[in-house]
Amino acid sequence: MRLIHVLIPDERRGPVLGALDSKEIDYAVLETDERTSEEVLVEFPLPSDGVGDVMDALNDAGLEEDQYTVMANAETASTPNMERLEDRYSDDFDPLTRKELRSKARDMAHDRTSFVWMIFLSAIIATAGLLLDSPAIVVGSMVIAPMVGPVLTASVGAVTGDREMLVDSIKLQAIGLGVAVVTALAFGYVLRTFSFVPQLRITALGQISSRVAPSLLTVAVGLAAGSASAFGLTTKGPTSLIGVMIAAALIPAAATAGIAVIWGFPVVAAGSLVLLLISLIGINVAAFSTLRYLGYRPNGFEPGLWEFDSRKQTATVAVGVAVLLLVVGATTFATYQQITYQQTINREISSVLQDPAYANLTYVQTSTEYAFSGGLLETESVTVTISRTSDREYPELANRLQQRLNAATGQNPSVRVHFVDYETANTTQGSLDAPRPAVYSRSSKGSSGSYPTASTASSSTPSTFSPLSTLM
Repeated sequence: MRLIHVLIPDERRGPVLGALDSKEIDYAVLETDERTSEEVLVEFPLPSDGVGDVMDALNDAGLEEDQYTVMANAETASTPNMERLEDRYSDDFDPLTRKELRSKARDMAHDRTSFVWMIFLSAIIATAGLLLDSPAIVVGSMVIAPMVGPVLTASVGAVTGDREMLVDSIKLQAIGLGVAVVTALAFGYVLRTFSFVPQLRITALGQISSRVAPSLLTVAVGLAAGSASAFGLTTKGPTSLIGVMIAAALIPAAATAGIAVIWGFPVVAAGSLVLLLISLIGINVAAFSTLRYLGYRPNGFEPGLWEFDSRKQTATVAVGVAVLLLVVGATTFATYQQITYQQTINREISSVLQDPAYANLTYVQTSTEYAFSGGLLETESVTVTISRTSDREYPELANRLQQRLNAATGQNPSVRVHFVDYETANTTQGSLDAPRPAVYSRSSKGSSGSYPTASTASSSTPSTFSPLSTLM
């Protein structure tokens, strides 16, 4: 429920009140002692979903958009036509008006000091959660990260033509992610230097291995989070939970980059930074596109985003835009390569496993590792995880997979087949023992043939290392 106060010029009093009458709105006209002959104050309650429709009608009747207007929340209202108005607008989706949108976006913005402090704390929590491989702690870091504020104010500034809001929000996003990466670096350095966390292969941690490179799923998460945040902003409800989704696409990736640098994994650091950048771009583009789709536009009298006072400003912005386009183009191309390469690997593996000889095998997952060789990024190994219910050997499987991947991708990675054996409980004998998996591996590299590696029983599944193809 909204309670709206509008100051109407006396010459527009008739048309504006007529518009309210046509909408069956009950209003009160308040005369002022000082300006009785010039303006009157009109007050009326209205269901929240009817604000846009009614304000459009008042603007058509001659009420200027910059006229004195106050929209306040009201608990309830009892007027002759209120029930009829509630029925009329009950099923309508009515986005916030342009003024309400800007006001709500500004209310979400933090001052720079508190914003940096909260990002600092969230990055520490995210770093701890990643190293502990704890999803709960990582989620906790997302809850307190205030990244949704600058993302939404940037989108609102862009669609309403508010250049100052747009520029400040972009700067705040850059500062926030920079603070997150540096904090993860510093915290990771302290943990490793003083042996609070031992030397480890960070790609064995599931919370890290899932954030080391962009993929189709991570791009989809960023786009959906950005669109959801913008759509949520246009409604009357809160956006706190949507902010968690924005942070989920950014803060853990920033912390992963810092951890990877400290633990000596430059490929992982590069991949997580690309993931961070592509997620940030996707979130902002999706949020802006959603607001444009919902009809938000700048007013005709407002200065455009691309109007500048001097040639120096024009040149600075032009260079900045060129650099941004270059970065966006490079990351987009790298992400496309990443997705295409992984798709090819999965397709070829599935094709090989369709052979009747492998009917008893069940494909689980594929993980790919990269390494620098001669200054270039090359595929180092592809690990294929397969489950089986018997200890039957498949000595040629790794070789067949390696040959198919070599032919399809033009690369020559080491192919490792990781078997997870499950012993099925015999229920006829009343056994209550749970199935116990045993893990076996077989590897192949180039034309050297297949050879077994050490086989050990384990109760855990193999680690997943997502690929990085940004520099391929």
